[in-house]
Amino acid sequence: MNETIKTLETRRSVRCFDAERMPSEEMIKQIVEAGEYAPTGRGKQSPRIVVVTNKQTRDLLSSLNARVMGVESDPFYGAPVILLVLADRERPTYIYDGSLVMGNLMNAAHSLGLGSCWIHRAKEIFDSEEGKALLKEWGIEGDYEGIGHVALGYAKGETREAMPRKEDYAVWVR
Repeated sequence: MNETIKTLETRRSVRCFDAERMPSEEMIKQIVEAGEYAPTGRGKQSPRIVVVTNKQTRDLLSSLNARVMGVESDPFYGAPVILLVLADRERPTYIYDGSLVMGNLMNAAHSLGLGSCWIHRAKEIFDSEEGKALLKEWGIEGDYEGIGHVALGYAKGETREAMPRKEDYAVWVR
């Protein structure tokens, strides 16, 4: 089987990370570069990727996410790296563009032996005053919407097999 197709078919969301085992900067760079090559509407590259390896910032994002979710647990499942995807609302395709970046990031992580999980609530966080202050602190100006967070790291334990695909997933019109 083609390695790319195999990667796409075997990637699963990881919900238990080894918090003590940090992926190498080289691996993170490769994953981020794969995200940068995601297709975007008219090639305008509306998304931005914020790479968070600083534990204090990671924990702050976890806390803000947990608050939106209404829990006290870590919504990032112990992942040591968070890749935050934002997209410029001025582009009509910004949500699609950001979603494609998210997919590329997670598939690239899996291809390198890392686990990942799409974590929601980025929109709510970065629409808040605290979130807007973080963007300003990071030098990100404009009207950006949080598309999602990719929790990234080494999986703790085994990942599960894929569920069988539903029979009517694809409809062929011939």
